Amino acid sequence: VESEQAIAATIKATFPDHVVIGEELHSGDTLAEHAWIVDPLDGTNNFAHDVPNFSVSIAYCHRGRPTAGVVYNPVYGDWYTAARGHGARHNDRPIRVAAHDRLDQSLVGVGFYYDRGKLMEGTLAAIADLFRQQIHGIRRFGSAALDLCSVARGQFGAFFEYQLSPWDYAAGILIVEEAGGTVTNCLGEPLELKQSSILATNGTLHGPMLEHVASHYRDATK
Repeated sequence: VESEQAIAATIKATFPDHVVIGEELHSGDTLAEHAWIVDPLDGTNNFAHDVPNFSVSIAYCHRGRPTAGVVYNPVYGDWYTAARGHGARHNDRPIRVAAHDRLDQSLVGVGFYYDRGKLMEGTLAAIADLFRQQIHGIRRFGSAALDLCSVARGQFGAFFEYQLSPWDYAAGILIVEEAGGTVTNCLGEPLELKQSSILATNGTLHGPMLEHVASHYRDATK
């Protein structure tokens, strides 16, 4: 809560007419002309259990389109930044998605929503399918914002999760896209700034990933 208050106060001091939308305290229209979407602590369970993989995520969006974004891991001092049309960077060094064009060359990141029912079961079924494609492995690190940055940095060939909120991904999807990747929902449709599924890949793996995540998502949301 204090993190979100500090971020919102800083934004409002410079842009008093802009909308701030945050996970904890601030609500508003993600399609506003000028909106800042803030996750003050992505990876809350990691933070609570002293696992050093959590982040702060901030995105500036113009009429529903992320235009600038930053994701910060304060434990390691890792900064991921992007501005539309200007590329993505990790600690001020340009980053690009992986060049892999086959699933059997790739690590895949995954997240689980708090639901312990059909969404969890669908995610596990998709993971089983991906292992049958001989992926190198699955990684579940617990911060979607940082997982998206791992796609942008070329560590993961893909990342998917069956339910996320805009503050979880608004900055991360811009970082992926500016690093040369592709982001949609898990049905391959354009991602809107609302609660949604998400699939982020290096681009060449997007079709193969959709083959394995889309059907299980449909089954889980019937």
